Amino acid sequence: MAVAGCPDSFLHHPYYQDQAEQTSPHRPQGLAGPAFPAQSERLANHQEDDVDLEALVNDMSLSLESLCSACGMQSETTPLLQNGQHARGPPPPSAARSNQPQLSPRQKVQRSQPVHILAARRLQEEDQQFRTSSLPAIPNPFPELCGPESPPVLAPGSLPPRQDVAKQDVRVFSEDGTSRVVEILADTTARDLCQWLVYRSHCVDDNSWALVECHPHLGLERCLEDHELVAQVEGTMASESKFLFRKNYAKYEFFKNPTNFFPEQMVTWCQQSNGSQSQLLQTFLNASSCPEIQGFLHVRELGRRSWKKLYVCLRRSGLYHSTKGASKEPRHLQLLADLEDSGMFSLTAGRKQYGAPTDFGFCIKPNKVRSEAKELRLLCAEDEQGRTCWMTAFRLLKYGVLLYENYRVPQQRKPALSPFSTPVRSVSENSLVAMDFSGQTGRVIENPAEAQSAALEEGHAWRKRSTRLGALGSQSPLLPSTLSTVIHRTQHWFHGRISREESHRLIKQQGLVDGLFLLRDSQSNPKAFVLTLCHHQKIKNFQILPCEEDGKLFFSLDEGKTRFSDLIQLVDFYQLNRGVLPCKLKHHCIRVAL
Repeated sequence: MAVAGCPDSFLHHPYYQDQAEQTSPHRPQGLAGPAFPAQSERLANHQEDDVDLEALVNDMSLSLESLCSACGMQSETTPLLQNGQHARGPPPPSAARSNQPQLSPRQKVQRSQPVHILAARRLQEEDQQFRTSSLPAIPNPFPELCGPESPPVLAPGSLPPRQDVAKQDVRVFSEDGTSRVVEILADTTARDLCQWLVYRSHCVDDNSWALVECHPHLGLERCLEDHELVAQVEGTMASESKFLFRKNYAKYEFFKNPTNFFPEQMVTWCQQSNGSQSQLLQTFLNASSCPEIQGFLHVRELGRRSWKKLYVCLRRSGLYHSTKGASKEPRHLQLLADLEDSGMFSLTAGRKQYGAPTDFGFCIKPNKVRSEAKELRLLCAEDEQGRTCWMTAFRLLKYGVLLYENYRVPQQRKPALSPFSTPVRSVSENSLVAMDFSGQTGRVIENPAEAQSAALEEGHAWRKRSTRLGALGSQSPLLPSTLSTVIHRTQHWFHGRISREESHRLIKQQGLVDGLFLLRDSQSNPKAFVLTLCHHQKIKNFQILPCEEDGKLFFSLDEGKTRFSDLIQLVDFYQLNRGVLPCKLKHHCIRVAL
């Protein structure tokens, strides 16, 4: 039974339910009272006055006030449930209700009783316990965390302390002047940084990239070893110093051809050795052996501008010079520099900045020196081979097995590469053979004379094919094809209008190894080009002359005997065939923009 104007919560009130049970479900006499007239009286009133809205509103107000007063008295002893309803229980005795003083309607409205919050919370906890106890028991997967000895809450010192990874920004420059700022960690090595720059610059990772420590104010530079920490090296550099990213093909070339780097007259042993030149590297890598590099060097005295030619020997303990000719007796040897806390640098402008007698200068720089040139130990060799020998021996004696491990890391990584990885584009002499495709199937040409004749025929075939294509592509047979004269400018090995000195400097910086080359415009002949090639640590220049036949333009290195329609065909041919060159074209100088 619903009462108009009453909330549903009143229907569940125990007092209301008690009164409702005493009345008939079909007769509403149980609601009759002083504040709620009987149905017969209301029907009589309605008969006199059909619509009395004011009387209906007053009746509803009085009934609500009476119910609210009853709820207020009952809340003193009955706590509230979760949904705001009173707990069901037996109603209070009628005597207790009759003894309560009668209050006016105004006092009933103003009266309010506080809600027992603690009692309500206690009932909520009991209800929650009742609900959880009815669920099936789940075993605790971590009982050791909930024992009395190991509380579930971790102690402040139970976890290891958090170590903040130190990061710093490093600016790396390329040879064309562009730069990039890289955020590195404290344990970032030179190899890691080079691989990241190769990836970001979309270059080919052929394990010949290097990070160069350059000091322009001192005229010094050196290539960092792959295992060196970049952040640690930067801590020893001055503000004017910088890092360069470029190629260095000679970084581990001495492992492949040790005899080209260590002449027999410069290498000796403190003890008699039965090893040959093939065991030379094992002697350097073995810490128990005592190899020595000896010879005459120009040495600049500390704090002076004068140079002296002294007999010098390099050992594991340091660099010494003899005070009496070429004697190596202990009483005649004096220490020039230590190897532990020093680095070996090459001089970029030795004649101009330090007055060096030759162009093959190098320097031993202590790590504590940043911008003072007085503490630099400046040395000068007679030729490039001598300087390379001294600097390579310094690296081997200082780092030893670490260098060999750095060299072996790329070699061990090659078998792990998937067949879908990017192939290395550098041409290797061991992977190129002469092939004959004249028949139905190709065959390898093993006879050198037959291979040379096949190469000449291939060159003539290229010339005829390019001539036929040029005749079809050009409007006039007398005009040369424009594409063949400019297509080479898109290649990395072409460096445009640079001088002879600049081309030699690029070759030296990227490593004096056999087959390193570049092409440039000729300064003497505006229509010709120059091939700059390194062979046996010497740089040679070959002029590429244009020649014309039947109104077509060709390029040749051998005075027209072998002709090519463009420089790309010329470079491809001499990468496969030596021809008139002292060696095949193997590596090309490249400049990368970061």
